[in-house]
Amino acid sequence: MGTANGGSQAGPVSGTDGEAPGWPRPLYGWYVVGVLLLAYTLSFVDRMILSLLVAPIRAALDISDTAVSLLIGLAFALFYTLLGLPIAWIADRWNRRNLIVVGVALWSAMTASCGFAGSYAALFAARMGVGVGEAALSPAAYSMLSDIFPRDRLARAMAVYSIGVPLGSGVAMVLGAFVVQSVLAAPMVDLPLIGPVAAWRTIFLWVAAPGLLVCLLLLTVREPLRRGLRQADTGNRAAPGFIAHLKQQRAALGALFAGMSLIGLVMYGVIAWVPTFFARTYGMDVSQAGLWFGIIMAIGGAAGLVMGGTLADRTFARGVADAHLRVMRLSILLGGPPLLAATLMPDALLAFAMLACAFPMLTMHGVGTVALQLITPNAYRARVTALYFFVVNLTGLGFGPMLIALLTDHLFGDDAALRYSIALVTGVALPLAAILLTAGFAAFARDLGKNG
Repeated sequence: MGTANGGSQAGPVSGTDGEAPGWPRPLYGWYVVGVLLLAYTLSFVDRMILSLLVAPIRAALDISDTAVSLLIGLAFALFYTLLGLPIAWIADRWNRRNLIVVGVALWSAMTASCGFAGSYAALFAARMGVGVGEAALSPAAYSMLSDIFPRDRLARAMAVYSIGVPLGSGVAMVLGAFVVQSVLAAPMVDLPLIGPVAAWRTIFLWVAAPGLLVCLLLLTVREPLRRGLRQADTGNRAAPGFIAHLKQQRAALGALFAGMSLIGLVMYGVIAWVPTFFARTYGMDVSQAGLWFGIIMAIGGAAGLVMGGTLADRTFARGVADAHLRVMRLSILLGGPPLLAATLMPDALLAFAMLACAFPMLTMHGVGTVALQLITPNAYRARVTALYFFVVNLTGLGFGPMLIALLTDHLFGDDAALRYSIALVTGVALPLAAILLTAGFAAFARDLGKNG
């Protein structure tokens, strides 16, 4: 068995019996959060850079919006979500720091290989590889943070890591915009030992390169001691209870899963296509559109997470049992109309203004993951959370970009109609999500009482 300083662990180290070991120093703990957040941000850069390269990829490979959407969404999401479940199982039994290092190295290598893909099939396979690598990060990261921070400080640490979603998306767009702008200034670039290649292909190499730095930083992080595990809770005996739990809470869990999936469908679809929407609708340079949209996502998204969490905590403290679901519904009611309006604005400035109003409101829905923890017994939280993210990410990331592209290609049959595809998905999915969440209020409050 390895030590807390590094090597592979054959099994978990429990802090249940005897005197509990001391916690790592807070300064070191926040250093780990910073390194993991950097890895999370990089993962979004590598994940989303393709959405800024729609035009050159379509031209080079002679493909449609739907084919591009499969590269952005399904090619990545299929393996990202499917492998999240077994990788979470591995993270419970192996050295988590090393697992993350392997994941970062793999997704960086696969991102670089996107630049050398000579066909659609090769690019699709490389995007699947990016998904495989990134699937290793969050399951291991959440597990590590739980063993580094005591319960009274764990929520803050996880909140900072979770800000990597809007912050990482925004930084990806901002950094990606500068990279795209600088590299695409020349149509061809000479690479050492390779020769001249299309400029858009070198962008994948630029965004993959920081992966080496992140791997080196991760090697300065120690594998933390696993705390509070009970061997008796593992094994086949837990499976029937887990299935029974899902059946007993199917109404509340169904509302959460369905509501968040529909919100994710809209959010992932919008993030994937907004830069191209500005280019096609207003004739704006895609890198400039990505830059301003990235700033809106980074600032507005982070603010929305803080606002949503604060509002849910205060409402819940006043005795409103379904407070978190109500905040999720509120985020739709406040953020949905300006998002829909953004797609129909007569000029780019007004569209950006509407997006700036929409994103702080819409990202308040992030309290859904907190709601899930409140109604789930401790023995099942990891599995229910893994199942939750599997459904939500596969639906949102896998089908959000594709649905918008299918509407553009086959319903409207016009690239310039992208704005109406985004509007249609937003106008149908978000109201339906609000209805489903409302239908789950009573069941959630009932299950919360049973678990409390």
